[in-house]
Amino acid sequence: MPDVAVLAGPRATRREWTGLAVIALPCLLYSMDLTVLNLAVPHLSAELKPSSSQLLWIVDIYGFLLAGSLITMGTLGDRIGRRRLLLIGAVAFAIASVFAAFSTSAEMLIVARALLGIAAATLAPSTLSLIRNMFLDPKERTIAIGVWIASFSAGGAIGPLAGGILLSYFWWGSVFLVAVPLMAALLVLGPLFLPEYRDPQAGRLDILSVALSLVAVLSVIYGIKRIAEHGLGREAAFAIVFGLAAGAAFVLRQQRLRNPLIDLRLFRSRAFSASLAVNILGFFVAFGSFLFIAQYFQLVLGMEPLEAGLWTVPSAIAFIASSTLTPIVASRVRPAYVMAAGLALAAAGFLVLAGIGGQADLAAIVIGYAVFSFGLAPAFTLATDLIVGTVEPEQAGAAAGLAETSSEFGGALGIAILGSVITSIYRGSMAGLAVDGVTAQEIDAARDTLGGAVAVAMALPDKLGSDLLDKARGAFIQAFNMTAAICVLVVLAAAIFAALLLRNVRAGSDPGQHPTRAATAAEQ
Repeated sequence: MPDVAVLAGPRATRREWTGLAVIALPCLLYSMDLTVLNLAVPHLSAELKPSSSQLLWIVDIYGFLLAGSLITMGTLGDRIGRRRLLLIGAVAFAIASVFAAFSTSAEMLIVARALLGIAAATLAPSTLSLIRNMFLDPKERTIAIGVWIASFSAGGAIGPLAGGILLSYFWWGSVFLVAVPLMAALLVLGPLFLPEYRDPQAGRLDILSVALSLVAVLSVIYGIKRIAEHGLGREAAFAIVFGLAAGAAFVLRQQRLRNPLIDLRLFRSRAFSASLAVNILGFFVAFGSFLFIAQYFQLVLGMEPLEAGLWTVPSAIAFIASSTLTPIVASRVRPAYVMAAGLALAAAGFLVLAGIGGQADLAAIVIGYAVFSFGLAPAFTLATDLIVGTVEPEQAGAAAGLAETSSEFGGALGIAILGSVITSIYRGSMAGLAVDGVTAQEIDAARDTLGGAVAVAMALPDKLGSDLLDKARGAFIQAFNMTAAICVLVVLAAAIFAALLLRNVRAGSDPGQHPTRAATAAEQ
């Protein structure tokens, strides 16, 4: 593949850079809302008294509808205007947040969380596609995307801290009201600093394509989450197969439509397809590792949620710093090599985690967590830059939707597979557990999960409880080490993949190399 030339576009003005700060507001909120609910679960459970099934839906419905709606919202922004969709989403998110904060039943909160997920799906594709059109100079666009990526990490770090403070002084619903002033600020500042963009030649939105994409993404992610929670069963397998069938029908329909929801010619670009793949692999290890590190902090080290949240701050700072530095490095070194070097560094961070022992290794886990976060940031920043940079500006919304969907899919896959691995190793290590004075039912609970073992140990006399905890924590640490070792292999594979498939791609893109334009020229 020949080198993709970098053509400098018009330089951004102060208005565009101020607009970037405005764009950061919904990005902060997007990731805050993913994390803040976890702290509120015990409080809302005490007041609303949801069943176990209802509690599961309260937690999961937001992510399900967010992931399922991203492709549609990205394409819808291309048709009705990216700024308009962003502002509509801001109004919907604020209203749904108030609805959630004052929910009086589990059913009401589930509906509110579902509406929040749909509203949130307008935020990331709209903001990313606006960046694509606001920053036409490739180097400036890479910087802007670095800031965009960093704002998500900042929101993820702020979420647990803000939630912990609010829950210390107010009722559980207060965590949702944080969205209201941020969305109000966006509604005021957005029309002042964000330009409007849409595809002037976009056709009508195909409703059947929307339905097929929603069913495909929701079914596959639901099946993956079921596997993570309950193992491979009939329901999970059916959901995944059904989702794949819907996905195949979606692809066939796009090939026949004059104005498809997604132009499949985008995937003819190696830069586009390979970047999507690297994004999936990166989020696979990121989301999976977040899961088992959170368990380590709280169940092995015995931290409260707020304390555990504070120990994640160094990794968030490392991620933000790396996202900010990446554009500077990428202006001198090709993206493939920056991504590969970052992924290799992430492998070193996971290697530190793979060697962790017991409580004395708090420093090691914080360092390993920060190192792999620093290493993953260049991969996320440059993969996103290449995904939106290799499409025509009119298709930026669709590309942004695909980029975010790949992130959600990779994350769900990581939680399912790595979560299953860590659970399987833990259960294998605990298979021969026998503690005097503990009933068979309690032994089964302790063998199932570390959380179950902690709950059983708390009800036992000191010596018995201490013995059980030592065995359970030892088994979890062994599983933790093995799972981190798997992450080492995955990120090294991603590094090789990026170095080989993206080695001829420079930061930015030549409009003449856009896959759809090249394909159209070939057809003519």
